[in-house]
Amino acid sequence: MQTMRTTCPYCGVGCGVLATPDGRGGLAIAGDPAHPANRGRLCVKGSALGETVTHRGRLLAPHIHGREAGWGEGLDLVAQRFSRTIAEHGPDSVAFYVSGQLLTEDYYVANKLMKGFIGSGNIDTNSRLCMSSSVAGHKRAFGTDTVPGLYEDLELADTVVLVGSNLAWCHPVLYQRLAAAREERGTRIVVIDPRRTATCDIADLHLALAPGSDAALFNLLLAEIARRGMTDRDFAAHLEGFDKALATARETPPSTTGLTHSQLQQFFDLWLGSEKVVTVYSQGVNQSDSGTDKVNAILNCHLATGRIGGAGMGPFSVTGQPNAMGGREVGGLANMLACHLEIENPVHRQAVGAFWNAPRMAQQPGLKAVDMFRAVEEGRIKALWIICTNPAVSMPEADRVARAIAGCDFVVVSDIMAQTDTTRLAHVLLPATGWGEKDGTVTNSERRISRQRRTLPPAGQARDDWRILAAVAARMGWAEAFAWDNPAQIFAEYAALSGVAGDLGSDFDISAHAGITSAEYDALRPFLWPQSARRQGGRFFGDGRFHTPSGRGHLVAVTPRLPSAISDKFPYRLNTGRVRDHWHTMTRTGLSPRLSRHLAEPFLELHPDDATRLGVAPASLAEVSSPHGRAILRVLVTDRVARGHPFAPIHWTGETAPSGRIDALVAGVTDPVSGQPASKSAAVAIRPFAARWFGFAVSSGPIRPDCEYWARAVLANGEQAELAGLDHPQDWTAHARTMFGLSDEPLVLHDRARGQVRLAFLREGRLRAALFVAPEPVGLSRSHVAALLGEGGAEALAGRPGADRPDEGALICACFGVGVNSIVQAIATQRLTSVEAVGQALRAGTNCGSCRPEIRALLEAGIACRTAAE
Repeated sequence: MQTMRTTCPYCGVGCGVLATPDGRGGLAIAGDPAHPANRGRLCVKGSALGETVTHRGRLLAPHIHGREAGWGEGLDLVAQRFSRTIAEHGPDSVAFYVSGQLLTEDYYVANKLMKGFIGSGNIDTNSRLCMSSSVAGHKRAFGTDTVPGLYEDLELADTVVLVGSNLAWCHPVLYQRLAAAREERGTRIVVIDPRRTATCDIADLHLALAPGSDAALFNLLLAEIARRGMTDRDFAAHLEGFDKALATARETPPSTTGLTHSQLQQFFDLWLGSEKVVTVYSQGVNQSDSGTDKVNAILNCHLATGRIGGAGMGPFSVTGQPNAMGGREVGGLANMLACHLEIENPVHRQAVGAFWNAPRMAQQPGLKAVDMFRAVEEGRIKALWIICTNPAVSMPEADRVARAIAGCDFVVVSDIMAQTDTTRLAHVLLPATGWGEKDGTVTNSERRISRQRRTLPPAGQARDDWRILAAVAARMGWAEAFAWDNPAQIFAEYAALSGVAGDLGSDFDISAHAGITSAEYDALRPFLWPQSARRQGGRFFGDGRFHTPSGRGHLVAVTPRLPSAISDKFPYRLNTGRVRDHWHTMTRTGLSPRLSRHLAEPFLELHPDDATRLGVAPASLAEVSSPHGRAILRVLVTDRVARGHPFAPIHWTGETAPSGRIDALVAGVTDPVSGQPASKSAAVAIRPFAARWFGFAVSSGPIRPDCEYWARAVLANGEQAELAGLDHPQDWTAHARTMFGLSDEPLVLHDRARGQVRLAFLREGRLRAALFVAPEPVGLSRSHVAALLGEGGAEALAGRPGADRPDEGALICACFGVGVNSIVQAIATQRLTSVEAVGQALRAGTNCGSCRPEIRALLEAGIACRTAAE
């Protein structure tokens, strides 16, 4: 079984992976020590990739109007409907909505088909929701969308500032590299985030600034740079716009940030105290209706001090998707052409059109994501092709988007999964290959292009996305322009086009690979762009050369704009984000049992004062509503969030928790420059959800809940579900049979005095399913009950292990399956005093490191209890 070097399909870190087929359709996974992004490290999501290559839930054949169809019929119908729609209503009546999870070759083909042959700019991507404000900020400052620095700058810097970035959970391998630099070099770390996240565990300073005030903070820093005389006068000769940007910055009231004078001075001293400073920013900056201004406020400070383009210094955007950068490079956004060329520049349009021999080049930008789905809603877009993404969950105003898709004349969805919130709305479903089955390239956040390699055969009849697109293009009359045999040929064409772009002055030029052969492509090692006769890799802008019309870097005058005021009707400002072990809408991570054990249901983090005011208890349920939607979430009371600013994660869907779809709450408000929606924030109302009963269920087969609240998660031996309802079923036995799809007679314990019901379905003495019901959140050992499936019997009704069996409790370390009870016990009995000691005793925290902040909190609590007792 040959081990293949490939690349992780999760975040934009772009970790190298060693994948070895196990001969049973699965993969053994390890980090690639030769890959420069991760040097052998993997986070828990990457480590669990082998658990996600199952065929469970896969879309295995094309479907038309719900019936299985052949590929020929499906492709013919797509080509016919798109061709007819274009003929009757023009090219702007159709659209593609694609994904940062596509490989670059897929992206290239989709972009070429829409912009060069259909003749419309209507191709946009879910990367619009992720990093388009960074793109816009880069272009305003640098003249092009270029990340100036490299990952190694995090290790070479003396100070690293993290803005709106929970690196520990969202980019764990970069967090590991930064944590190691702190230990080895004493790197100082500042975390700027309204919420106290896991990343704060390694911070020298945490600034819990007022939500949305990032631009104000960096305006104040720019003013302080000038006040202390720390502008770089030599570098200033390569800049323009400084005076206006500084004048505007000086008008910013410090009170806007919600920080004290002392906190501001600490931040200024740290940022300005050493030349080598890196400012890392992510969705907390980008996902805002003023995200582009926030990006430019950060860039202004680095430009003014000349701290850009040198080792250990510079602004650094970290992306949320594996190929968000590749999509930017290939023109996958509606307002771009391939290779960082401009769709509004006639010279660029002519050059790309001539290279493609395009019959009808798009003449103007297309519709950005939010506007695209508004056009679908209004009937202006009549044929829509959604590829490798789930907008009925992930778009703001998700319910409205779902209704728009449902009302569209013709909808095609290419996906790996059969059942998602979006596939349910399609007229045509096309099965695509997934990670492990695909072959191509991706670009990570430091501009490093790496190969994803096929290690497994396609599931069922699944085909690569580029092949599907090319087959439709051929049926629309453009077979010659899309006649590739393999992705190496697409990459070679793309590299050749980048040479044309390089001749026009583009920074993106990989024309050194324009003549790449299939064998060379198969052996391609990770490399930084650019790669051409002009330039190879490295950092940008340290030499003072920019891509603006004047050749100078541009400081942008930023007037901070705070989020709109909350109202009496919606008095809470919801903060949205990710959890440690899940990613996007869980279509992949939701297949891994251990990734669901850390946090198995959607939740709402509430400050204790807010919980008291609202009358909601820990582990109860809360109803969260906005003008756009409603959610029901499990309450987690914690002082990690500020009063009035609860937090909820984004991952749950109609398949896993229909009432936990957070983007249904988020308004479709966008940044006026980038078009990126303000997905990090929503004005909401909160009230207790008055459930009359709560439940917990496990089953060795599918669970089909029928109640107002449920959240389902996969187990190694079945499924589990959290449940709650407003009305008691008349017959719990009948209800359970329907939910589990069983006709057996269960064992039943009914404590009428306490209002508790427990049922266990056994076959040949072994547990097949169990249901626990109570008038309050059900208290039992979930991991113990789940472990009894297929093994235990009637003892499952006890809900807890006997004294002779340990109870791991809630999972803390997903890498090694270590639960909270084991850690607490080891701390107490072995008198452990450090995270490293816990690692030596239990292995917890010794792999990806994402659980180390939680272990540290348990240590602090345990040591405090021991000290008090002594």
